[in-house]
Amino acid sequence: MTTNGEVITGSDFKRMVTGAYSEFLLEYENINALDRKLRPSHGAHPGTNILRTMGAAIMPIASTKDDSIGGLARRVASAAILGARGNSGVVLSQIFRGIAKGLSGKFDATSSEFGKAFQYGILYAQRVLPEEPERPMVTAARAVAKGAYQAVRANLPITEILAAAISAGGHPTEQRAELDVGERIMLTFLVGCQKGLNGNFVSPVLNFSVGTGEQTVGLPDPRRDEVHPYCLTFCIRNQQADEEEAERFLQENSSFVVVERRRQLLHVHLHTAHPGVVLEYAAGLGPLSDIHLNNMAEPHSMVLAHSTLMPVALLAVSRHEAQAERLTKLGATLITRGDEGDVPSVGALVNAAHSDLAESYVLVPDGPRMKLELQQVKRILGHRVEVVSVDSEAQQEAAVRNFDRRLSALQNADRMQRGLMDK
Repeated sequence: MTTNGEVITGSDFKRMVTGAYSEFLLEYENINALDRKLRPSHGAHPGTNILRTMGAAIMPIASTKDDSIGGLARRVASAAILGARGNSGVVLSQIFRGIAKGLSGKFDATSSEFGKAFQYGILYAQRVLPEEPERPMVTAARAVAKGAYQAVRANLPITEILAAAISAGGHPTEQRAELDVGERIMLTFLVGCQKGLNGNFVSPVLNFSVGTGEQTVGLPDPRRDEVHPYCLTFCIRNQQADEEEAERFLQENSSFVVVERRRQLLHVHLHTAHPGVVLEYAAGLGPLSDIHLNNMAEPHSMVLAHSTLMPVALLAVSRHEAQAERLTKLGATLITRGDEGDVPSVGALVNAAHSDLAESYVLVPDGPRMKLELQQVKRILGHRVEVVSVDSEAQQEAAVRNFDRRLSALQNADRMQRGLMDK
């Protein structure tokens, strides 16, 4: 084994993530075109989904003062998990989750430690991908993991570890003359990470190292995809404070806010990216108590902190207005829009299912394009949501017809799924 004293810092990690984002900016339309070529009836836009997931992932590093590689990795992972769009975005978010797991608690990391964390990322991605039937992205992930493993064991510098991973996973197979979409995404990610670490890239949108820059016309703006991963609840003791005014101010740094007056206390429940800023403002309104902070990207960390209007509600996803209208007439309570070129993020679905409307929800997509995304929502919210799998809009409508408000979410999901199987 060679001796390698390389140290990977938080700044190196920032460059790596920004490099990956920059590479997807260059390649996302090519990935969309490849998907249309290989799957003309698929109707998804995996390149756009992966780019917007990456946009959500990089936003926390623009303003954070944390220089530790472990802290930065966790912030990026949390944002990616909630900002994930489509199946490809979920896979990418799980790569970041595994990397964060491997770097947890570290200020800096050796090449070997970072390489092992990268292997964690590949393993986490494999876990969310169904192996039957065998998917090209599973094959690519295995090849990448194997290539990285040998380089990590040899204690090579991190750029050489990435080069070995790229070499292992970046070639077509004997059965196919070109890379599949999943393999192309994996290769683009690895190449971007390598360019970022080497400093061999120019981000065409924002300079995240200093948090400034101008939006390039025609490209998705990552600021649109910023997520609010922290669920914060607390009480403010102030008899005179107006709950509507407090809620209005708190919304400036939050995506979901509920403020309720209960005698002398204001009970606050919100989702934010900046819990420190929120608490600093709230402290000016009166003494704070019962402060609870949860990272929503961590499975089953969510708690119901407010009263609801009904026991169970139906949440459906629609890609166009006509379908949304039909679903509403059939009994869907909430409709989340996701058009032909886009799908709602995991965070948007979590916010919808964490509203004060119902204690639990049944989620019904408009087809298989969000299968992994809904599974990620289920991992986060646990028993508060149940998911019904459908293959088309027609199946979605058939499932919605079988929804019964008198039944629990679990009973409804079972009834709706069995109804599809019986046809």
